Order: sequence, then C-alpha cells, then structure tokens
Amino acid sequence: MSPKQIALTAGKLALEKNGFDVTIIDLRKKTDVASYFVICSGNVDVHVKAIADNIIDGLRAKNVRVWHTEGYRNLQWVLLDYVNVVVHVFQPKQREYYSIEKLWGDAPKQTLD
Repeated sequence: MSPKQIALTAGKLALEKNGFDVTIIDLRKKTDVASYFVICSGNVDVHVKAIADNIIDGLRAKNVRVWHTEGYRNLQWVLLDYVNVVVHVFQPKQREYYSIEKLWGDAPKQTLD
C-alpha cells in the first residue's frame, strides 16, 4: 500500500469505531518526518484504545504492520508509527492542547466523515 492509501485506510478504520474529527495532513512538501499524519479523536480512554486497536488490526489484515506505538499506558494520546504515516488518536483535551493541525497549518488537509 502507498502511504496515501495507508493514511486513508487508517482514517476509515478510525471512523468504524466512531472516531471523530478525522483529519489527514499531507506533509510530503513540508517535512521528512512523515508523508502523512492522520489525526482523530476518541471520547475516553477505552474509546481511544478501541480506535487504535482497530487501526492496527485493520492495517495488519492488509499486511501493513505498525513499526512503533506510544501512549497505550495512559490512553490520552496514542501514536501509531507506520514510518511514512503517523496516526495520532487523541482525547479531545489533549488534541486541543497539542494542536498538531495548527503546527502544520499550511499543509494540505483532508477531513473524513
């Protein structure tokens, strides 16, 4: 799968578990950190876990394995690193605090619903 396909699939998998405010940020012309960020929100810790688990399982079913994860201990912000695509699953308060969309305000964005 291409990085764009991974990002779109991750976003759709987040929506399957009622993730909300799903945004894909195209970073290809902005940084070498990643090609895409996928950002979404879940209401509480178990919701964040369900979204993150669904993304991992759904992409694994397509032979795409997560390279690194962070945040499973507190479930306020779970990061799933697929090398060219980084998925951020936030609780709303943490998403607002870190404001990743604002940091990359000049990058192209796509909202999924």
